[in-house]
Amino acid sequence: MSTSDPAETSGTAGGPAPDGWRRLDRRTVPLSALVTAGVAAGAAVPTTLGLSGRLGFGPAVAWVLLGAALLTGFGAGTDYVRWRRTRYRVGADRVELHTGLLLVRKRSLARERIRSVDLTAHPLQRVLGLVTVRIGTGEHTGGESTLELDPVLRAEGERLRRALLERGLTAASGSHVEGELVTLDPRWIRYAPVSFVAPALGGAAAGAVLQVSDWFGAQGEVIEWVGDRYRETSLLSVIVILAVAGVLAGVVGALGLWVEMWWNYRLEREPGGTLRIRRGLLTSRSVSIEERRLRGVDLVEPLGVRLLGAARVDAITTGLAKDDEEQHGDHNTLLPAAPRPVADSVAAAVLREPTSPTGTVLTGHPAAARGRRLRRALWAVLAPVLLLALLGVLLTPVLLWIALGCALVGLPAGVLLARDAYRALGHALSGGYLVTRSGALRRSTAALERAGVIGWTVRRSYFQRRAGLLNITATTAAGAGAYTVYDAAEAEGLDFASEAVQGLLEPFLERIPAVRTDE
Repeated sequence: MSTSDPAETSGTAGGPAPDGWRRLDRRTVPLSALVTAGVAAGAAVPTTLGLSGRLGFGPAVAWVLLGAALLTGFGAGTDYVRWRRTRYRVGADRVELHTGLLLVRKRSLARERIRSVDLTAHPLQRVLGLVTVRIGTGEHTGGESTLELDPVLRAEGERLRRALLERGLTAASGSHVEGELVTLDPRWIRYAPVSFVAPALGGAAAGAVLQVSDWFGAQGEVIEWVGDRYRETSLLSVIVILAVAGVLAGVVGALGLWVEMWWNYRLEREPGGTLRIRRGLLTSRSVSIEERRLRGVDLVEPLGVRLLGAARVDAITTGLAKDDEEQHGDHNTLLPAAPRPVADSVAAAVLREPTSPTGTVLTGHPAAARGRRLRRALWAVLAPVLLLALLGVLLTPVLLWIALGCALVGLPAGVLLARDAYRALGHALSGGYLVTRSGALRRSTAALERAGVIGWTVRRSYFQRRAGLLNITATTAAGAGAYTVYDAAEAEGLDFASEAVQGLLEPFLERIPAVRTDE
C-alpha cells in the first residue's frame, strides 16, 4: 500500500483537494518573472554603460540582454518549483504548510495560538487580484512562529483571515458599536514634513544622486558641476543652500512616503472583537488585531508633530513577535499623526472607554527630576565643546570657533529640551489603566491595562538615592514589554505601583509604622 503526498493530490488551480490541501495561485510564476525582469531592467543601464567602454556598445547590449534573459528564466523556474512543491491546509485544529524540493519543510501552527492574519499586496499583485497572507502566533521564535502564503487570491486571503480570527469570539463589553471608527482625513498630510523621516530622506536623496552618478562614471563631473555653480559664493551660503535643498528634498520624500503608506486608511471594528487597519496607495496592507490581546494604547508625539498639536496612536498588544517589529515598524499603529483630539477619541473608542486614559491629569514629578535632566543636557553639550576647544588649542583655531558655535546653539537648545522633558514626566491611575508619560524629542503617553501588569522592577542609581527618586517599571507581555515611570518621588512611586496592581509589590515593601506619642 502506498500513501500519496499531498503535494501530488491537491488541486491544480488553488481549489481544495478532497483531503483539504490547497495550492498557491499559479500566477505566482509569471508574477515572479515580471518582478525579476524589472530588477534586471533596472540593473541593465549602468551595467551596459560599464561594459560598453571595454567591449563596445553592441556586444555590451547583447551580453546584458542575455544575462537578463537568463536571470528572468532562473527566477521564473525557481518560483515554478516553489509553486509545485508548496501546499497548505486549514484544519479544525491546525494550519499546515508543506514546501521545499530537496529540503522539505513541514510546518504547522495551532489555530488557538494564531494571533494575526495580515494581508499585503504590492502593485502587481493588486492588478492580478492576489495577496500575500502572513499568519502569526506572536511568539518570539523568529520565522517558526509565522506562515506566509505568497500569493493567493484576494478572496481566499479574506476567507482565511475570517476563518482564523473569528473563532466564536464574543464582542467585548462596552458602549462602542462595531463598524468604522475613523477614516483618513487628507489634511493630516501636513504633519508628514515635520516628522524625523524628512531630514533622513533629504540625506538619502543626496546619497542617491552621488550613487547613480557613480554608476554612470560621472560622480566627479557632478561634484565639479556643483562646485562651478557656487565658485563665487561664500562657504556659509553654500552650506545654507545645500541644507535648504536637502530639506526640500526631504519634505517631498516625506509627503510621498506618507501618501503611499496611509492613503485609503480606515480603522474598523469587526464582529467578534477584531480591529482592522487598512491602508496603502500602491501596496495595500490589512492588519488585524484581536481586542482580547489589546492591553492599552500608546500616544506618541514626536517633537515636530507635537508642536503642531498632533499625535499618533499605537496599540499595546500581546502576540507581536520581534520579527514583526523589525520588518514592519508601523505594524501596531492604529492612527497616523492626527490632531490630538482625534487621537484621544480614537484611543477611547479602541479601549471602549467614554474618555481616553491618555487624556487624564497626571501627577508631576519632584524638582530633583528637573535638575537631573538639566545636568544631563549640560554635560551632553559641554563634553564635545570642551573636546573641540582642546583640539583647537592644540591643532587649529578653526576648531575653537566651531566649539563656540556649538556652545551658543547647543546650550540653549539643551536647556529647553531638558525643561520640556521634565514637564512631560507624569503618572496616574485612570480606571482600569495606569498611565505614564515621558520624553521630549519623542513624547510617549502609555495607558497600560492594570490587569496586564505581571511584575514591577524598581531601579535607583546612586544619584537617584541621594535625590530621593526612583524608576519603577511595569513589566507586561504586551507592546514594548516594559513601561517606566522615570524619576518619581520614592514614596509616591511605590504607592503608585502598589495601588495599580494590589498585592503584587506588597511582599517586597517594608512599611514604617507611624510613631505614636501619648499626651
